[in-house]
Amino acid sequence: MSAATEREIAAMRHAIALAERGLGLTTPNPIVGCVILDDAERVVGEGFHQHAGGPHAEVVALATAGPRAKGGAAVVSLEPCRHTGRTGPCTQLLIEAGVTRVVYASTDPSPKAAGGADELRAAGLDVLGGVLADEATRSNEAWLHFARTRRPFVTWKFAATLDGRTAATDGTSRWITSEAARADAHRLRARHDAVMVGTGTALIDDPSLTVRQGVSTSRQPLRVVVGRRELPSSAKVCDDAAPTLIVKEHDPDLVLKTLADHDVVSVLLEGGATLAAAFMAAGRVDKVVGYLAPAFLGAGTAALADLGINKIGDILRWHVDGAEIVGGDLRIIVRPSSAGE
Repeated sequence: MSAATEREIAAMRHAIALAERGLGLTTPNPIVGCVILDDAERVVGEGFHQHAGGPHAEVVALATAGPRAKGGAAVVSLEPCRHTGRTGPCTQLLIEAGVTRVVYASTDPSPKAAGGADELRAAGLDVLGGVLADEATRSNEAWLHFARTRRPFVTWKFAATLDGRTAATDGTSRWITSEAARADAHRLRARHDAVMVGTGTALIDDPSLTVRQGVSTSRQPLRVVVGRRELPSSAKVCDDAAPTLIVKEHDPDLVLKTLADHDVVSVLLEGGATLAAAFMAAGRVDKVVGYLAPAFLGAGTAALADLGINKIGDILRWHVDGAEIVGGDLRIIVRPSSAGE
């Protein structure tokens, strides 16, 4: 087994980019991209998993490569599966296609599909794993998290002034951030299986929770409203623009179990402050995406409700994973800090 070549690394980076086209569309399956190189390391096929039940990335890529795949390499963002579900095992397809080498990024942790690399090696193929694993793992983080924990990956998203206010004292909040930032947030919605708010937000703001702002999508995410208060039939989340699930629970773990039972792998928590605080306090927020406007209110609704923290020594300190200017606003991404970080 030799190290990855420059062309294989370039192909892997492209495979990861291909895989990301499936974000929000493949649940409960992972996102996967595949590039086929011939025996001279020329790209002869590529593909990605477009929707659950549809052909896997390897199937699409091999179909475009045809006989040119024989003697070449398959570069895949996730370890090829070895089980038969709604589609057949990709390992067998790769063997039958005559590829002699398989290069993959992330290891598949799911009990049903794992072990594909060993099966390929047993068939005599040269198999190399871990190529650009960090990049592939990050793009497929929601599914990998779900496969390991059976719990949906939660991203808390909010938009606020620089002093942390999401609405003025009179309740108005439109618009704190720029149109560009709002469009970016809609792209974020489109990459998730579900969008979640509490009943307070649903009653006060009456959001539609659909993907709009000129962002195209082949499917709307599931709208999830958490809480026991009844919503009027006229509420926008009750229309037929997208499916809606009402969860009359307060325990974050019970909410996430319900979502997992509905095959939700990734959920975008959009508010309000009370629901966000409940998930934060329970340690059930895996990532935060904040849109901060260079503006100040000095009073009004805070982005996050009371976490019960009374002294600075108990502060929840996370680390910055990325920051970018979007339409004059700051988009910041943070994640929980590891021990000792």
